[in-house]
Amino acid sequence: MIVDLAALTAHNLARWQQAKLTRDFSVVARRLAASKARYQVVSAQTGVPWYVIAVIHERESSQSWSASLAQGDPWDRVSVHVPAGRGPFKSWEDAAVDALVNCAPHAARWKDWSIGGTLTLLEQYNGLGYARRGVSSPYIWAGTDQYRSGKYVRDGVYDPAVVDRQLGCAGLLLAMKALDASIFPSTASVPSVPPPSQAMPAPQPSITHPAKGSIGDLVASLVRAVILTFKRS
Repeated sequence: MIVDLAALTAHNLARWQQAKLTRDFSVVARRLAASKARYQVVSAQTGVPWYVIAVIHERESSQSWSASLAQGDPWDRVSVHVPAGRGPFKSWEDAAVDALVNCAPHAARWKDWSIGGTLTLLEQYNGLGYARRGVSSPYIWAGTDQYRSGKYVRDGVYDPAVVDRQLGCAGLLLAMKALDASIFPSTASVPSVPPPSQAMPAPQPSITHPAKGSIGDLVASLVRAVILTFKRS
């Protein structure tokens, strides 16, 4: 079954607008936000927003700096879990760049970093098995009222009774946004007319454009009148 990503994006946005946290996200949110500068290093190389990298890091390895962003395996040796065969790398940052650039879903190529688009990219990062079943992904929604139960306990094996105890990406982003306004910043509206400081300055008086009421303006009016009379004769 092929998942309609546009429909999933709209659905994720609608869920976000309704979501309420059912667990405490504050401690983890503060921990992730405290590492913003380190995530920004990877963001600068990939174009993936720092806060997206942060929540992936939490979901994949509980923010362990010794584990790869791709799947949580140690980055200093060859990975054995999907995506397998990656590494070894020289640093956590190198492994993170590889995960975002070279591994599915190739997050560095993603263009839609709106709220709905971001959540859809994150859902693809974990896999679209939940979307194909028509259920909410715990990778995104665990810890909110948009999720109750159901989890892939291993590759290809779904158990509807299992509850994901990790915190989901959406709730993490909601809690982090309360700490940092740069997360999903609102787009500034473009004014229909420029403010006074940007308005075009009025032309200065000159011989061809004398100030109104000046002697120059009176002479110019007389000249225009003579020319008009000459044209009519």
